[in-house]
Amino acid sequence: QCTYLEIEQVERTHAVVLSRPAWLWGAEMGANDCGVCVGNEGVWTREPVGEAEALLGMDLVRLGLERGGSAREALEVITALLERYGQGGSCKEEPVPFVYHNTFLLADRTEAWVLETAGRYWAAQRIREGSRNISNQLSIGSDITAEHPGLREQARSQGWWSGAGEFSFAQVFSLEKQPPRMEAAKARFHAGKELLRQHAGHITAEMLMSILRDKDSGICVDAEGFRTAGSMVSVLPRDPALPCVHFFTATPDPSRSVFKPFVFVAGIKPAPQVRSPTFLQDPAKQIPRFQSSVDRQHELYRRHQAALELMEQDRELGQKLLETLQELEKQGLEGMKELLEGTVSPCPEELADLFFDCVEAEMKFY
Repeated sequence: QCTYLEIEQVERTHAVVLSRPAWLWGAEMGANDCGVCVGNEGVWTREPVGEAEALLGMDLVRLGLERGGSAREALEVITALLERYGQGGSCKEEPVPFVYHNTFLLADRTEAWVLETAGRYWAAQRIREGSRNISNQLSIGSDITAEHPGLREQARSQGWWSGAGEFSFAQVFSLEKQPPRMEAAKARFHAGKELLRQHAGHITAEMLMSILRDKDSGICVDAEGFRTAGSMVSVLPRDPALPCVHFFTATPDPSRSVFKPFVFVAGIKPAPQVRSPTFLQDPAKQIPRFQSSVDRQHELYRRHQAALELMEQDRELGQKLLETLQELEKQGLEGMKELLEGTVSPCPEELADLFFDCVEAEMKFY
């Protein structure tokens, strides 16, 4: 059972860790125990958005992670389900539908992909070197590695492409007049690209965290109806003997959040502090949907929000708290660095408790 649709089950699914809006089934980003990571973003294209309930892009993120043993396999899972069921339905917990199509980043230890969609149509690009970002717009040009079999025919039949010359997915399927949100996304996309370019050749987890915290570029959003709800940075070593490490904030606005490390091992200690409550009469599951609202904040979120108010009221005290939290994050990063360099080898129990312990420490500071 996904957010809106029920689809056929598979024989085996991978263990997953997900960062997701509490009301739905899917996820905005996450990883599985094979070292596959997927994240998605909304996009508007020439293909009409479907208000009819189908799969959400966030459902596809989770399905790709549960069913894909590699980035390429996750991509194949997502595109097959997209072609079969389509994408659609509201992506926001509000009575007025908010609908979009999706773009995805997929990576594992050896490969990285960008997948972009317009309705049931899609194009994918394998990233062979350097860095790549997405930001609420189509960005795959003519460098297409794989595509929907009917993609070009659809473009031709709609009169968006003559069939002659080069075929650029972004050019052909982007809206001629973009919604204001898309215009803002352009500047953010270029800023992200530039920040990555500046650090080319020495991109680290800390550096990616600092990019996600960048407010000037609009990458880190802290207000205006939308804000960065959660952030994730993953380190995927090429050496299969080393573990993949996934850092999650589990709280909004990364400039004031702590990235906490998570490693897949047996017997992981659950972290109820970052699990949202469930409701018997959930307005997201009752038809018509979203007619009332419920408080979905988890315990860490509540304390984080209280600390945020303190930071705004008392600058000095707020700065002190922020420095304490940064120190906590630094310890986590240093511990992970030692683990990945092989200078320490913690016992599996320690790794199983790792994320829980970091959340607990953050709660104590609040």
